[in-house]
Amino acid sequence: MASVHARVAGVAAHLPETTMTTAEVEDRLAARNPGLVLPRGVIHNGSGVRRRHVAPPGEKPSDLAAHAARALLDEQDLHARDLDLLVYAGVTIDLVEPATAHVVAAKLGAGCPVFDVRNACNSVLNAIQVAEALIVTGRHRRVLICCGELPTAFMPWTLSGADEFMTVAAAYTVSDAGAALLLEAAAEPGVLGHRFAAQSHGWDAATVALRNLTSDPATDWPVIRPLTVDAIGLIRGIEATDHAVFSDPLAALGLTWDDFAVVCVHQASLPALWKFCAHVGIPPEKVVVTIAQHGNLVAATIPVQLAQAVAAGRVRRGDLVAFVGLASGFSAGTVVVRW
Repeated sequence: MASVHARVAGVAAHLPETTMTTAEVEDRLAARNPGLVLPRGVIHNGSGVRRRHVAPPGEKPSDLAAHAARALLDEQDLHARDLDLLVYAGVTIDLVEPATAHVVAAKLGAGCPVFDVRNACNSVLNAIQVAEALIVTGRHRRVLICCGELPTAFMPWTLSGADEFMTVAAAYTVSDAGAALLLEAAAEPGVLGHRFAAQSHGWDAATVALRNLTSDPATDWPVIRPLTVDAIGLIRGIEATDHAVFSDPLAALGLTWDDFAVVCVHQASLPALWKFCAHVGIPPEKVVVTIAQHGNLVAATIPVQLAQAVAAGRVRRGDLVAFVGLASGFSAGTVVVRW
């Protein structure tokens, strides 16, 4: 009996038309906080972000995911009824309960099983890992992975001072987006290998926390806090991670970074991106850079990069592509695919 493999059959991205430049972010902060002394250019200088996408006010993460999913289904000449499984893999969600995958499925008209996979900015890569396992074991044949990110909803516009700005500065680099990947059963391997690692003791270095989450009836309702980052703690988490997570999947396949058409790397800031690539040996010309013009796309980052590389002709069928994930928690992962 022939072996069943999984391949990435298609990818699509949705980037909202409305954008906000970093200068516009600084203008709004200045207007809302007249006493705040914020040097012009501090956000761009620290992150490399020049603009970010902003979804229309009425849209939810499920809408962004559904936009990308519809585009992908149309491109593949498929209908929602053709799906065997739908996995939502975004950081931002519509509801605490039920799974956002249900909302996306309802908007698409899908009747297949659904569930969410969430692991910060590595959510999509972990969803690929799960989808591949379900396909090669014969549980499902066609799996849609979708992601909708609405992190601009959590940008804090009123600050107590410069100290608070430094704590939440990363929140001004994020961007809204939708993305979708389609994995299918295939006779030849498409997902060639992957490896993941975590340093969970550093989970508190980058958080979007729920304040007042307690059983105490005397407290107020829980409130979502903006993204806060302890840069030193995050760097320590990265340094403590076994970097074999990046090299071993390549070595097992007899590959080097030079063998890939592109390498899609999660991007939280431009300086951190180039420092990381130099450290693990990824050639700069292989990287699909999105952080400057599109901001931190959260879990949508890697599929958006793949979609842009395919559209630009940098990736063609048969090419090798590497996905390199870095996420708060701290977790890291590498997925190797043949497009």
